[in-house]
Amino acid sequence: MYLSSGSSKKARTFDLEAILHETIKTAKERSQSTAAEHADDEVASEGKKRPSLQKSRNNETSSSGSSNDSDSSDSDDSGSSSDEQENHTEQQAGRKISPRDKTKVSSIKSVYVTDSGGEIGPPLPPGYEKALGNKRDSGGEIGPPLPPGYEKALGNKSDSGGEIGPPLPPGYEEGMIGPPSAAASGDAASETESSNEEDEESPQDKIPDSHEIVLDHGSKAVSALGLDPSGARLVTGSLDYDVKFWDFAGMDASLQSFRTLRPCESHQIKALEYSTTGDVILVISGSAQAKVIDRDGFEKCECVKGDQYLVDPASTKGHTGMLNAGCWNPKVREEFMTCSIDGTVRIWDINTPHKHKGIMKPKGTGGRRVIPTACAYSIDGRYMAAACQDGSIQLWDHNKHTFVNVAMHNKNAHVNGTDTSCLRYSYDGRLLASRGGDGTLKLWDLRNFRQPLQQANDLLNIYPMTDCVFSPDDRMIITAVSMDKGGEYGKVVFFDRETFNTVYEMKIQGTSAVRCLWHPKLNQMVLGCGDGQVHLYYDPKKSHRGAMLCVVRKKHKEKQTEMVLAEHIITPYALPMFRESRPTSTRKQEEKLRKDPVKSHRPDLPVHGPGTGGRVGARGATLSQYVAQSIAARKPDPYEKDPRGAILRHAKEAAENPYWVDTAYKKTQPVPVFQPPEPEKDDKDDEPVWKKQKIG
Repeated sequence: MYLSSGSSKKARTFDLEAILHETIKTAKERSQSTAAEHADDEVASEGKKRPSLQKSRNNETSSSGSSNDSDSSDSDDSGSSSDEQENHTEQQAGRKISPRDKTKVSSIKSVYVTDSGGEIGPPLPPGYEKALGNKRDSGGEIGPPLPPGYEKALGNKSDSGGEIGPPLPPGYEEGMIGPPSAAASGDAASETESSNEEDEESPQDKIPDSHEIVLDHGSKAVSALGLDPSGARLVTGSLDYDVKFWDFAGMDASLQSFRTLRPCESHQIKALEYSTTGDVILVISGSAQAKVIDRDGFEKCECVKGDQYLVDPASTKGHTGMLNAGCWNPKVREEFMTCSIDGTVRIWDINTPHKHKGIMKPKGTGGRRVIPTACAYSIDGRYMAAACQDGSIQLWDHNKHTFVNVAMHNKNAHVNGTDTSCLRYSYDGRLLASRGGDGTLKLWDLRNFRQPLQQANDLLNIYPMTDCVFSPDDRMIITAVSMDKGGEYGKVVFFDRETFNTVYEMKIQGTSAVRCLWHPKLNQMVLGCGDGQVHLYYDPKKSHRGAMLCVVRKKHKEKQTEMVLAEHIITPYALPMFRESRPTSTRKQEEKLRKDPVKSHRPDLPVHGPGTGGRVGARGATLSQYVAQSIAARKPDPYEKDPRGAILRHAKEAAENPYWVDTAYKKTQPVPVFQPPEPEKDDKDDEPVWKKQKIG
């Protein structure tokens, strides 16, 4: 190389091949030193095995050259060619290789190149050699050994070496490209469906009825039930006007309610329902005013009563007749709905109970007024449904401000003249179940409201509040059935939602089933009966909390009040003024008190002779005896039925012997002078002047 300047000085030259050879040499020496250090550490850890390891390494280095010469000619050629290249590079670098350097190079080769010639780097530690075993000789696997799970999954296929990754799923076959065919997928799907069907429980197995407890509400039919959303408290109402609160967490095995009250005085309780938040309870009774109470029974508000003398019910601020049903809005926590025999369905706000929020007037055929007997909100709160006495079911849209026209109307849902006791929406919001007073249970699809989707007959209903509910999984419909006259039991019937076949019947001996609940969170059923008892069903394997909390608690023992009586102390040597008299027999004292009429409270003795002091005597000791002897036993008077004859019988004696009037006027006016009769006046003369007809 020459400088670019004008001077003719010769530049310094660099031998790149020599530099590369020196770099490789230093790298090998450093790697050899590090390998020796690792080997020394291992020898130090093994202790006595160090001399044997050094001998084995020397043998390996000495045998490496001979093995390379004896194994194959290719290795000799490659070795000789590599030596020639190294000598050539060293000669070019102007340096001769000493025998000592050649021994170093051969030792490096012996360390980094094994017998197989396929491994590069320092020798493996003892743990890897044991783990690999004989697989090291084959040279087909790289990395640590496979875990035992992969070897079992692969099986014999791992030997072939044709598969990479985990085993194929069952639907795929060897040699297949793309997804499996329709037949193969159908077979796999059928297998999975059959396995799923085996895993799924039958509808009957989902009913939690393995255990039962009975709560005693009273002697009359339980007409209302309510469970809060968390399932901690149960509230029951009856036809005996009482409302009872039951707390599962605070109740023991005695199953006693913690509070009883009469929120509506002498009105029957028809419905009880917790709000969506569970902080207040809606009370529907036989009065015209709905009440809202809190969780402890204290009144929050009371709806106003409308004016009974107004003809148009829309002009009144509240109901004017007895309530039939009521429910909360599932989306608006302050809003609830009531229906009454005044022919209206009203919407209320808990913050403004002095006036209804909205009013709906159901109409029958010809626009006549009909009485709603049941009402319900849809799950999304958009539609409000009401069942009427003419057998119709009418729905209104909540989004509209005026409720003049109905959104849906079925005039012949049930028999005319019967009271539909319950309306219930399914959890998916597509179906509506109605429990009719005609002994039927019908399922309606809101997308086709003309004909019922399913129908069940011969379900006796004698209570105007008989329930029907959906199961938590929305696959069954449950309804209560009353006991027939002369029958032995009422029952609760479970129907399949799709086919309406009877899945299960739960019999209640000796009484009717009225109200029923199936709480989705507790997975427990509550049943109100006609004999005043509340049956609660649960299954320890499927149910949670609720009745399971109070059953396991022992009954609290009643604390007996102990009182210490005054003990009689006998002190014979006490002074007379401090000495207590010994207790004597009380017989003589009682005989003495018996003679005193005041202390012994002796009743009055019978009266002899005429009565005195307000007591009737002579004729009888009592008033009834006096009436019987003085009035009933006396002889009948002939003039009693002829009052004129009774007066005229004294006329002759009055004329002959005047005593009262004639004696006073005998001298001054022997002949009586009477006032002459006045002429009758015309009524027209009494009229005012401005009302008289003007003449001319």
